[in-house]
Amino acid sequence: MTNIFEVYCANDGKMHQAALGTPLGDIAKDCGIELRDPKTGEPTPILAALVDHKLKELRYRMVVSHEVLFIGYDHPDGRRCYIRSLCFVLQKAVRDLFPDKVLTVHHSLPSGLYCELLEAEPGEDGHRAPWFVTDENLERLKDRMDEIVAADMPFNREKVLSDDLEALFRAQNQPYKADLIDSLGKYITSVYSLGDVKDTFYGPLVPSTGILKTFDITGFGEGFCLQLPVIGKPGKVMPMKRQGKIASALKSHTDWCNIVGINGLGNLNHLIMAGDAVRLINLAEARHERKYAEIANMIYEKRSQVKIVFIAGPSSSGKTSSSLRLAIQCKVVGLNPKVIELDNYFHNREDTPKDENGEYDFESLYAMDLEYLNKQLNQLLEGEEVEIPKFDFKQGKRVFVGNKMKLEEKDILIMEGIHALNPEMTSAVDNSKIFRVYVSALTSLGLDENNTISTSDNRLLRRIVRDNRVRGITPEQTIMRWHSVRRGEARNIFPFQENADAVFNSALMFELPMLKYYAEPLLRRIAPNSPAFTEAVRLLKFLDMIVALQPGEIAAIPPTSIMREFIGGQTL
Repeated sequence: MTNIFEVYCANDGKMHQAALGTPLGDIAKDCGIELRDPKTGEPTPILAALVDHKLKELRYRMVVSHEVLFIGYDHPDGRRCYIRSLCFVLQKAVRDLFPDKVLTVHHSLPSGLYCELLEAEPGEDGHRAPWFVTDENLERLKDRMDEIVAADMPFNREKVLSDDLEALFRAQNQPYKADLIDSLGKYITSVYSLGDVKDTFYGPLVPSTGILKTFDITGFGEGFCLQLPVIGKPGKVMPMKRQGKIASALKSHTDWCNIVGINGLGNLNHLIMAGDAVRLINLAEARHERKYAEIANMIYEKRSQVKIVFIAGPSSSGKTSSSLRLAIQCKVVGLNPKVIELDNYFHNREDTPKDENGEYDFESLYAMDLEYLNKQLNQLLEGEEVEIPKFDFKQGKRVFVGNKMKLEEKDILIMEGIHALNPEMTSAVDNSKIFRVYVSALTSLGLDENNTISTSDNRLLRRIVRDNRVRGITPEQTIMRWHSVRRGEARNIFPFQENADAVFNSALMFELPMLKYYAEPLLRRIAPNSPAFTEAVRLLKFLDMIVALQPGEIAAIPPTSIMREFIGGQTL
């Protein structure tokens, strides 16, 4: 029996020999694998590896032949490993300096992650109050993190009894982490250690702290932002962007989570297992209806001036349903909404701009006939009657079918599209006549105290379910297109979020348990040799931590819900 086996390395396209039990990190060194930043060409550290398309930490020991792809910060899974590891460094620094405080990582910000330090003991309302972190203490926290990074401390993983780990976290004032472990019902749980601190993370970490040199901390709100490296420039920290409206919407969702007593995925799982899902559905839907009514009231109060409502948001945020439900609420307060699709103002196909690859760029602002759009909007604002075009996507050209429109005194025009918050789209229209609404699934619910749930993952699951049901697109195709979708959002939507007059958070507390019921069987169809398999495995591991709704509970979701846009049965 030989102790040598072969490994195919996808980075250099070569077969390499290794001894049985060799860690992945050593294989990378022995094979001379070097990663370079695709933009600068500078060497970047190897953070993890994909072994037969499954994410593994560099300590993973090889015993049989596999295909291996070593990844760095330019790969989404590499970034996740870096961020998880950096959060553990932050956790240790907090424990070292402020042992009577509890770190919570709430949600993403444009520059990183929003974090707070909470008092260990709950107040009279049952909730732990944020502890205001002074600039001096933030500086101490950053210095301690730098010391931990400079010490190049190893991250070690072991398996322990779940009951023991649950008891540990309750003793450390981390009840959400303990509740999640309890709700999963597993006998054994993996735990990482960094020095004397133990914590759970739901994915691999990097080998040691010395890799985590790029980060910063800046005060924000009642807490601070843990700033992350720039994608494509892993040696540079993301500049601080203070988007107050989005942060306010996320804080509002966090406050509501506290009100209903669901502060982590473990709480949610226990509620569903207790048979209380229908009550939660009713509460969440009532909150949505109230917010639509608030936005309609804002529009009504400006009715003497505002005549156009623009709605924008990233993919699968529920923009179409939100447009229809907002229109209903506008009717309730006495306005008469009229809806126009911005897609009708596309240039004819031959006039559409092309991207760097010579392909038509339909997501570009200039794919729209801005001059014609502005002309018709100004005509409508002047009280003129216009014929609204219809874009024939099959022929790739604008056609007219006699759809004429005129805005009367109580009429309000509602238009939805990806560029609706970009002021350049309506540069020739009086801005005071326009009310802008940003819609996105801004969930602030976390797995536990310091493991967040990605809003992007939430939207991806929505899209997988809808694409398969409505458009005949396989989960594999949706996953493979998602990177391009996200790139377009970063270019065309996210820079203009703060232009919104109102932010509608389309996240619903019950949607992940609902999406699990639909998405899990779809993801399991993706074959191991598919390029989408890595992402499918990651999403399935995430869904494994969620208790699914049952068909009888899903039936309680009202036909006007945003969720019906994705699972069917909508009556709007």
